[in-house]
Amino acid sequence: MQSEVNQEENLNRIITVPNSSFFFRLCLIPVIIWSYCVKKNPLLAGEILLLSGLTDLADGYIARRFHRISNLGKILDPVADKLTQAAMFNLSVLLVFRICFFLIVIMAGKELYMVVSGCLVIQKTGKVHGADWHGKIVTFLLYGTAAVHIIWFHITPMVSDLLIGLCAIMMVISVALYIIQNTRTLKGETV
Repeated sequence: MQSEVNQEENLNRIITVPNSSFFFRLCLIPVIIWSYCVKKNPLLAGEILLLSGLTDLADGYIARRFHRISNLGKILDPVADKLTQAAMFNLSVLLVFRICFFLIVIMAGKELYMVVSGCLVIQKTGKVHGADWHGKIVTFLLYGTAAVHIIWFHITPMVSDLLIGLCAIMMVISVALYIIQNTRTLKGETV
């Protein structure tokens, strides 16, 4: 009984170290854009992007290791990821690599579905679900692809197409798995 109370308290916490990293990651977004678009320093932009990615990994580890997973954190973490990814692709990489538009369209469709279905799942179950393994792989691939495109300014078209294609395929697989999972949840089936 006591551990259930503690779990419930943790889920409803607002101020935690992992949640605080959300704001730090938000502050890094304009710095990434400024470094890449204004300073024309792709290496610096890539380093800041790496810092953002490492912060994301660290806050996830801290949340799990020290039992600081919260419902707010489950919402804020993906928001920080998506805003960072949007900045990387829309405002930075897309200016140089037009093929990334294809990836942005898939990403926008996936995120629109995730917001709508996520709200429906929360409404039905009262629970906020975190990212699954395939969603985490997509995030890793997107960060990696963006970092390679930012740092390797003159990337060969073959490598660029391969990385973008890999991200696109994994995003489609991920959204298909989320559709299956969320449909089952909304029908009342146990997942």
